Amino acid sequence: MSGLDAAGWLDGARRIPSPNCDERPAGEAVRLIVVHAISLPPGEFGGDGISRLFTNTLDPNTHPYYREIQSLHVSAHFLIRRDGGLVQFVPCELRAWHAGSSNWRGVGRCNDFSIGIELEGSDEAPFEPAQYAALARLIALLRQRYPIADIAGHADIAPGRKSDPGPFFNWAHLHRLLAGDAPDGSA
Repeated sequence: MSGLDAAGWLDGARRIPSPNCDERPAGEAVRLIVVHAISLPPGEFGGDGISRLFTNTLDPNTHPYYREIQSLHVSAHFLIRRDGGLVQFVPCELRAWHAGSSNWRGVGRCNDFSIGIELEGSDEAPFEPAQYAALARLIALLRQRYPIADIAGHADIAPGRKSDPGPFFNWAHLHRLLAGDAPDGSA
């Protein structure tokens, strides 16, 4: 990870452009990072289901769950794989469709002013040290460019509707990494 270009594409990230994005409202500053968790099929890691969902190419015949979500048009800016690998779907200057109906500190429509970062994971499993390390590096880099005031989970901006990143996400460890108080990504 070395830097962002003018459009907000990250050097060194695997780029898989998603059509599920649009322009941010004029004058809207990026000030929130939303941490998500996703696995497709649910509870399985390593396949191409997430990329296919975010690019509207999910085949509903490959898994029964895909029939339930095939009509969704969603994306995130970034995905951090279990091994810490980074994929970018939407440039940071555009609005990714990751938050849905949401509210943060009394302001709705969180997609307008946030960057969405998906971690490959679920509510049933701990995240990997490599994911925490990659997430901390990414957040540090984003803070160099944008006036990031807060980091929240999807559950925090959509309470009762969403649960991710879930009970196994170690917020204290992430904050220690961001403060430079943890030697590596291990929790």
